[in-house]
Amino acid sequence: MTQLIVSENPVLRVPPAAPADAAAYFAASLAFHADVSDVAAGLQAEHPGFVVVDSRSTASWDQGHVPGAVHLPTAQVPQLAAEFLDRDVPVVVYCWGPGCNGATRAAHALASLGYQVKEMLGGMEYWIREGYAFETFEGEARHEADPLTAPTGADACGC
Repeated sequence: MTQLIVSENPVLRVPPAAPADAAAYFAASLAFHADVSDVAAGLQAEHPGFVVVDSRSTASWDQGHVPGAVHLPTAQVPQLAAEFLDRDVPVVVYCWGPGCNGATRAAHALASLGYQVKEMLGGMEYWIREGYAFETFEGEARHEADPLTAPTGADACGC
């Protein structure tokens, strides 16, 4: 039984979970999420083993999307998923960024339809902020990596 320790420290007001519980929680989190750099690295393979889905509106898609992504707006997932996706291929879905839950809603819809799905943490915002190329209605674009979100002068963050 875990003993509750009363603390003035706001971090420790609620004690950390037991190590086994924490391990299970974080393992589950990794089963549901992928970060931008892992998705970018995975897409470099000849056969990545997953498909990326952009769940935003057409106007947002035109403004910029992950190269090779499938455009499947969240509201249209139930009607169009079978037309664009193979149930045997895992899906990584994204929306605008951390302040948007469109990807979460799209992932829920896809999972409810029987697809294996992960959500890309950070969405399109962090794809761009980390300096990865993106496609727009005008062609390919890229911004310098934001040093607050990605290392400058390095290929990976090391995590």
